[in-house]
Amino acid sequence: MRLSIVVPVLDEAPGIAATLQALQLLRARGHEVIVVDGGSADGTPALAAPLADRVIAAPRGRAVQMNRGAALAAGEALVFVHADTRLPADADRLVAGALAGDGRCWGRFDIRIEGRSPLLALVGGCMNLRSRLTGIATGDQAIFATREAFARLGGFPEIALMEDIAFSRRAKRLSAPACLGATAVTSGRRWDRYGVVRTVLFMWRLRLAFFLGARPDELARRYASRT
Repeated sequence: MRLSIVVPVLDEAPGIAATLQALQLLRARGHEVIVVDGGSADGTPALAAPLADRVIAAPRGRAVQMNRGAALAAGEALVFVHADTRLPADADRLVAGALAGDGRCWGRFDIRIEGRSPLLALVGGCMNLRSRLTGIATGDQAIFATREAFARLGGFPEIALMEDIAFSRRAKRLSAPACLGATAVTSGRRWDRYGVVRTVLFMWRLRLAFFLGARPDELARRYASRT
């Protein structure tokens, strides 16, 4: 099963090379990497170009960027990776195994958060457990889906924030997610900057507001004020 790995970026010059370098073994095994830039002003596309199969431009917005990348993808399965997240080296085998044979058409990895606070291990563990209990995945967990299922779902809802949660809600109608125990490693920079407890409480408030019907563009403004 060939993978198309879609990486949405915006002003990620400090870390994009490391993220893409971690994907080179997968490229060497025939999988493709598509970087979708949302208007970076720091040279991110130029840094990404030698380490990706395609670097394209799209309107700013993670959901829009991921959908544009998926539209150009050639793989049988799509994997969406944030610019500060690293997949396990055998992600291709894990995704292929998860999508083969038992009717599951989408899923995600467990997450491990790198950062200064020892509490981040607990945060990551709670995120993984919550995802297993609810069937809801977050973008940090490297959501993946078969190309066919992604098309049936119409891609990510093109909303300003919480596109991962909205996608998961829709995808659960097709199948339960494959919850892989292998870990994607993501940066704890947000937690390090604002504090673990404050960040967790802030994200809980945003998610609760979303479930209660708050407008994603308003939530995005609140999120942007803290990042």
